[in-house]
Amino acid sequence: MTRLVLASASPARRAVLRSAGIEPVVRISDVDEDAVAAALPPGTAPEVVVVELARAKARSVAATIPDFAADCVVVGCDSMLLVDGELQGKPHTSEVARARWSEMAGRSADLITGHCVLRMRDGEIVAHSVDCSSTTVHFAKPEPEELDAYIATGEPLQVAGAFTLDGMGGWFVDRIDGDPSSVIGIGLPLLRRLLGDIGVGIAQLWRHSPS
Repeated sequence: MTRLVLASASPARRAVLRSAGIEPVVRISDVDEDAVAAALPPGTAPEVVVVELARAKARSVAATIPDFAADCVVVGCDSMLLVDGELQGKPHTSEVARARWSEMAGRSADLITGHCVLRMRDGEIVAHSVDCSSTTVHFAKPEPEELDAYIATGEPLQVAGAFTLDGMGGWFVDRIDGDPSSVIGIGLPLLRRLLGDIGVGIAQLWRHSPS
């Protein structure tokens, strides 16, 4: 039985997969995202940055799962918001979240999500596929008191771009152009294609619950 191992602590990514018929085995990577990004050459394209972060997460987890490595796929993802040519990850603090919302309120930005899929058999990586998706997000203009209340919830502090589509941040998104699941953190259309690249069909993974 082929297991899908999600190399992420994100409850949103897990929820997307579960809603789509897959019960992932969750393993959290110990990757230092800032260090991985800093090690890339200056001027690295945003699409490459998110893919390399996703690759690092998937490979980190792949090295720690001997109990599932006989037959599994490991999926790593990383999302960042591209605003005025600058990638924005998690703000972590209220001050940074507020500053980012002052830049993007009433404007559009691209949410880029890197995906890495590793095919493992008997503890070895036998195939891999990587790519990224890009979805344009059109932001509303929250009233000052709305933004204060939203930041006070803590939700925007730990998510790429300081917003969510599937949570309270969804109130402040006017519309999107592209794949909504990718904005949430894991793009189902892209993931299906990447799994196909390594010889795994979606039906092989449906409703395979971890023991």
